[in-house]
Order: sequence, then C-alpha cells, then structure tokens
Amino acid sequence: MFHAEDSVNPIILGDPVPWFSAPVVTGGAFNLQVAAGRWIVISFFASADEHRAMGELGALLREPGLFEDDRLVFHGVLCTPPQNFAALIALSGPAISFLTDPEGEIARRYGASTTARTVVLDPMLRAVADIPWDHPDGHAGMLRSLLRSLPHVDDAAGVPMSAPVLMVPRVFEFPFCELLVGLYDRAGGQESGFMLDVEGKTQTVIDHRLKRRSDLRLVSPELRQAISDRVVRRLLPAIRTFFQFNATRMDRYIISCYDGTVGGHFYRHRDNVNAGAQHRRFAVSLNLNNDYDGCDLIFPEFGRRVYRAPYGGAVVFSCGALHEVTPITRGKRYAFLAFLYGEADAALRETNNERLGASEERYDGVGDRLYPTPMHA
Repeated sequence: MFHAEDSVNPIILGDPVPWFSAPVVTGGAFNLQVAAGRWIVISFFASADEHRAMGELGALLREPGLFEDDRLVFHGVLCTPPQNFAALIALSGPAISFLTDPEGEIARRYGASTTARTVVLDPMLRAVADIPWDHPDGHAGMLRSLLRSLPHVDDAAGVPMSAPVLMVPRVFEFPFCELLVGLYDRAGGQESGFMLDVEGKTQTVIDHRLKRRSDLRLVSPELRQAISDRVVRRLLPAIRTFFQFNATRMDRYIISCYDGTVGGHFYRHRDNVNAGAQHRRFAVSLNLNNDYDGCDLIFPEFGRRVYRAPYGGAVVFSCGALHEVTPITRGKRYAFLAFLYGEADAALRETNNERLGASEERYDGVGDRLYPTPMHA
C-alpha cells in the first residue's frame, strides 16, 4: 500500500471511500456504488495539468491487457472542461473513462483539491493506495508498479470469498411451483423496469442494456395468502436465526420470467438506493424451475462465484449488496421475487411516497403484512 502525506487528505488507507456519481465526458454517467467488484483507479487532475497528465498516463492507459472491464478500470476526474476532448475520446473505452467534476465536490471529498492525486480502490471500494502527482518517486512509475502487482478479483482477499447469502431449500413444494409457472404461462407477464431517481423523484425506467425481464403481478387474495403462509412458516425462521431480523412485511407478489429467447438478465445493482426502495431490508429470490442455463446470481464485491437457489428454495441476501443476474443462455427461468422489511421500514416507505414520480404507485400500508395484526420488527 502507498500513502500520501497530506494533512488535508480525508482518504485513509483501508477505509471505504465516499460514493459519488458524475457525468462521463463521452456521454452517460458513472456511479461508483455499482462499479464495485473490481480494482478501480481514480485519478484527479485539473485542466491545467491535463497535458502533463496525458503524457504521464498515456502509455500506462494504452498498455495491452492492463485495464479490463471486469478486473481493473480507470476513471480520470476533471474539475474543468477538457482541453483536448479528442485525446480523451481516443483513450476511452469499457475500462477507461473521464469524468467531469465542475464544482470540485468529488475532488474535495477525496482530498484532491490542493494536491492532484490518484486513489486506487479494492473490489469493496476501500482505498489501498493514494499517490500524489508530485510524489518524489514519480507518480506514473509508482502507479504502474502497483497496478501490475494487483491479483485477479477472485484472489483480492488472499483467500476464497463467499457472499453473505442465506440458501434455504424447500420453501415451496414442487406442485406449488408448477402451479405458479402454469399461471404465468397462461396469463403472461409485463416487461418490468428498474427504479431510478430522476431530478429527486423515483421512477421506473426500462433499459434493455441493464435489465430484461417480465413479471406477472399476483392479485388473488387466496394465492397471496398461500404464498405468505409458506414464507412465514418455512423461510422467516431461518432469517431470524441466521440474520437476526424479524420480517413482518413483504413487498411484491410477482412471478418473474427471464427468457432465453430475448436474453433475459439484470445488470449489477443494489435494491435499496432509491427513495422508492429505501425500506427494503432483505431480497428473496425463489426459483420455481431448474430446467435452464445461466441466469445465476453474482455478488461482484465477493468475486465471480455464482449462486443459484434450489428448485423450490430461496436465496436471501441484504438489499444493500451489489448483485447481478447473469444472462440466461437456455430456456426460461421462473422465480418468485420479493423484499422483506419491518414496521419501521414500512413507516419510511409511507413517508417516501412524496419522493415518488407521478406515475408510481403510492404505498398505503395495506396488503404487505405477513401477519394478521401489526408486529414490531
């Protein structure tokens, strides 16, 4: 690890760094919280230093095989508009981008307002190096030496990593799974999007680059009761034992389908970062079939290992965990997907109604209880 001696630098090696989002000079936006699961290089330089920076970093950024989208990525942060836009475009790619920070807020949070520097993050977004541009041993040389020494993401901890997930078999019996799959096949599903905060309001967005899935919403009181009964009897005891959490409410009763003919998938995301989702505590992914390939869960902060719930069983994990559903390569995957939370979370959900977009359904506190009378979470 390298450390810069700068009294105004808030970055402490080994500590998590602040999350941020920023526009990319070639279009789109970068969001640090979904970039975890790889080594990340964040280099801060002012426009006045841009020519020097490109001179120092150009050879490094062009080094074959060094930067790869699923292992090691680079993000340069500019506090003023770029002087040589064409040069930045030429260097940009899936593993290399340049971000704008016109107010200097990101630089301030990373201690780079007075001294330009490069910060390197591990796959869990913790600082492992902090190298100022005026380092006496040379910024580019120090950075090159460090980056060449970094191991594969799966070896980042020095030991095999496992995500903090709970696998619970036999939540739904096979005939009940078949009933739900048959219901979906008869009724069909509607394409589902994902939540995104736009101008301070949460709204549902459809973008096939990030997600491709169809959902059938279950409205029958009898069917919803049959599902909640099984969840309460067979799933919640395990969650209380291993996560020490008393879930009293469940968000969503849906049957979801990832279809191999359209490349069903869900790119990396967290389930509780938007105003309309802050109440969610634990996600439940319960498989209703097993005759498909691909479409497995990955938790990038813990490596590339895949997780799959057993037929009729569930994978349960924190809604704060970064995860993705890999593309389905054969058949269709059917799943019951839900979120668990408690009474304090339900109160937060109701409060957040005012932060939902105009087209989003408001929460009324009815229909999500797992028990007939209110309980304390």
